[in-house]
Amino acid sequence: MCYYCSAYRNMFHYEQNFSPLTKETIAIIIPTYNEKKNIKHIIGAIRNILPTGHIVVVDDNSPDLTGKEVAKLEKEYSNIHLIERKEKSGRGSAVIAGFAYALKNKRAQIFIEMDADFSHDPQELSQLIGKVDDKTFVIASRYLSVSKIYGWPVSRRILSYFANVLIRFLLKIPVHDYTNGYRAYSRKAIEILVNHTFITSGYILLSEIIVVLYKSGFTNIGRHTEFCVMAKSEKALKSVQP
Repeated sequence: MCYYCSAYRNMFHYEQNFSPLTKETIAIIIPTYNEKKNIKHIIGAIRNILPTGHIVVVDDNSPDLTGKEVAKLEKEYSNIHLIERKEKSGRGSAVIAGFAYALKNKRAQIFIEMDADFSHDPQELSQLIGKVDDKTFVIASRYLSVSKIYGWPVSRRILSYFANVLIRFLLKIPVHDYTNGYRAYSRKAIEILVNHTFITSGYILLSEIIVVLYKSGFTNIGRHTEFCVMAKSEKALKSVQP
């Protein structure tokens, strides 16, 4: 069952197995645009799993004042960081900006990108982090046989699936899911990405990242995931409270 459908996973009570060293060397990048109703909850969920991990929120001047919500948390917790951009410039470029900021922390060794709307389940962090090494990056793949998608109509699933089939056919890189932004990378991978000049800035940059890393000698591991798309309204949030 997906994150929302399990009533916030008993209000974020998680049991994850991370060494203290791993916890302190993880950076999580969250691009946001109009995520005020979700951002506090997703940060709380991540902090319950990785209390010492560094969370970098890159906000594109959200009209709903998501940035101000994060700024409050930034004052309260030393491991929460806010990057405010002047305008909406694309998810891809937001993530790269977050990577560049997090890379300044010399202790950071594993870098995560994920969305704020709970389509990416924080409980899956351990399976992503556990498979990363210097030359391997990990993607939470929606198109493995054991993966599940909630909240998408059949037409959207078909469109997304065949878009990925087409991209794989064109690029000839053995990846099942080119367009899911729930991923884990090593520091070496991030160093390459932040120094690369990308030709895209939106969601398609997710595919461009795969090409860049593949050409740089990296391999990919796809991990199963439960991808959940739910209404972001306050009413929807209240409906899953226990």
